[in-house]
Amino acid sequence: QYIDKLPTIFEGKVRGLLDRVDDRGEMDEYSKMMGIYHIIDRDLEALSGGELQRVAICATLLKEADIYFFDEPSSYLDIYERMRMVGVVRELAEKGKRVLVVEHDLAILDVLCDLIHVIYGERSAYGIFTPPRSTRTAINAYLDGFLPEENIRIREKPIQFLKGRTRGEEIGTPILKWGGIEKTLGDFRLETGEGEVKSAEVVGVVGPNATGKTTLVRIIAGEMDPDEGWCTMDAKVSYKPQHVRSDFDGTVQNWLDSELGGKWRSGEFHTQVTRALQVDKILELRANKLSGGELQALSIAICLGKEADLYLFDEPSAHLDANARMEAAKAIRRTMERNEKAAMVIDHDTYFLDIVSDSILVLQGEGGSNGKAVGPLSLRKGMNLFLSDADVTFRRDVESHRPRINKPSSRKDREQKSSGEYFYSE
Repeated sequence: QYIDKLPTIFEGKVRGLLDRVDDRGEMDEYSKMMGIYHIIDRDLEALSGGELQRVAICATLLKEADIYFFDEPSSYLDIYERMRMVGVVRELAEKGKRVLVVEHDLAILDVLCDLIHVIYGERSAYGIFTPPRSTRTAINAYLDGFLPEENIRIREKPIQFLKGRTRGEEIGTPILKWGGIEKTLGDFRLETGEGEVKSAEVVGVVGPNATGKTTLVRIIAGEMDPDEGWCTMDAKVSYKPQHVRSDFDGTVQNWLDSELGGKWRSGEFHTQVTRALQVDKILELRANKLSGGELQALSIAICLGKEADLYLFDEPSAHLDANARMEAAKAIRRTMERNEKAAMVIDHDTYFLDIVSDSILVLQGEGGSNGKAVGPLSLRKGMNLFLSDADVTFRRDVESHRPRINKPSSRKDREQKSSGEYFYSE
């Protein structure tokens, strides 16, 4: 699961690690298949999270085994790389191997798995595995919060996806405007057209890894100056960065008190943020001993609790389980709508983006080389543009309205591509 610890376990180059586990002599073939052949002579400690993830998957594939386990293989990967991972893991199963995947991205589970075990219980107390059931049945039951075979409710309310919505088209007044932004960092160049974010609007930010999503948000947050262009904003900003770390020496409750005063424990904020994100269950824990998911939930709560006009979230779904992701998305949405504030959210989880976003800002380009920001566009138009670049189509589930990835080259996939409808919102 924690692939960022790989460099502390193995010191050296990617080639050395893969060579050590290459039981079948297929290192070159699989490194090309996973898109890491160009980094095979780099040191592990110099790799990004997405690169480390692909190295870890490649190393697992190279071992000769009967059963293959993958723990959160989509972490740090964009939609392009997630679909590449799906293809590679499906191929394993087609070769007769048994594969078990632990994953929180429900859209990826949907297209990857044949059967799903739903696990429910109480955090740090107990967990119960249900018998396996078909992928669609399991995910719809999980989202509904009720497991009919067990006659057990695992969530108070169902997670709902809105059908055919037009949110974000005429809401609020502009809080932020920008135009012609250019920024060069080493060999990478970012540029934008003109765009704006309005009050009560949530803008999802999508694009391949290393095309400038974080760079643009850091410019808007005031952490970085553009080389060219303009950005006008008469607003206070609250920013949750991509990599969240805690060096606070005290309990979670101490940290919340120091950042938010008593706001976190009272009124709507406590109900719709603190309790919804289950931060109220970790109050006595030491802040510097939290797990990745606990720290992420706490960071989202602190970001939402600060007085600001514009809230910036960089990959808020990372390390959160599927339920926590949906609760975080709803907490962000509710806060913006209730307080008429605005948010920009970078993420790779399509379910999360579908729940949280009114509109979409699309980053196009080649990772590590160039990026161009297009939009914000309406949710459907933005996702259509993004997914056409990724060559992936989504449909809506008839019952839950959740987005579902069409299997590549299936009849539905071919139909939607021919009509130009990569993302169904109705």
